[in-house]
Amino acid sequence: MVNGGVCERKKVCIDVSGLRRLGIDEIALRKGHKDFVVVLSDLDTHRLIGMAPSRTHAAIEAVLNTWGPDVLSNVVEVSMDLSGNYRGLVRRLMPQADIVADRFHIMSLVNQELNQARNAFRRSPDDLPDGVTPEDAKAALKASKYALLKPEANLTDTQRDKLAEVIAVSPKLALMHQSKEAFRKLFDAESWSQALPDFLDWMKAAKSLYPNAVATMRRWFGEILQYFEHRTTSGVVEGINTRLKLIKRSGYGFTNFERFRLRCLICWHFSPTAA
Repeated sequence: MVNGGVCERKKVCIDVSGLRRLGIDEIALRKGHKDFVVVLSDLDTHRLIGMAPSRTHAAIEAVLNTWGPDVLSNVVEVSMDLSGNYRGLVRRLMPQADIVADRFHIMSLVNQELNQARNAFRRSPDDLPDGVTPEDAKAALKASKYALLKPEANLTDTQRDKLAEVIAVSPKLALMHQSKEAFRKLFDAESWSQALPDFLDWMKAAKSLYPNAVATMRRWFGEILQYFEHRTTSGVVEGINTRLKLIKRSGYGFTNFERFRLRCLICWHFSPTAA
């Protein structure tokens, strides 16, 4: 066994002795099923360093414990989404580490609630401006998802036209879009102390528009502010997840977690030129 690593029957040895920044995420082993596997990544080396067969604390802890207490005690940052499933485990096993709420997932809270409102309005248009019929509203909402959810500065001309159509038929979606864009700009703050009052003001103003997102942000407020200390994004983890999905597709799907895990670890850590 390498210091802080794992050598199992297939001799896939992983040295995690230098681990300082850990990323935790998950992907589905099979499309359309709920058999999620947990992905553990080194945010500095951009490498996959472990996988757990389920999202339970017991399954994840079993993998982390193979790294040894010296490795876990040296971790200074753990980045994760806002699911709430991993935070308690990290606090128990790595109490010295800062838990950072991933910026992408924070933004996703707002986008998901905005898209839910869009879908609800499309199914049943209400509070329409004078002269706008339900048929007009449904036509305006057709193919409008990315026009609403993308950063406004990145919209194509066609998407800008679609956004204008949506704003014209739905005052609520217009207000939610404006609030979403204001929220995105909060991440331009240079420090957590600068971001703090603006976040609090936004949450107060947006509570009626984004009740679920605001409730989650309140539960994770400390971890959200940690983003401004570490500036960690989901880029590394998302890149690893994309490669994992390619491996899954190239194998025509995997029903056996252990085979999938070994195939993935070999892709990151096996060198064909090694002796």
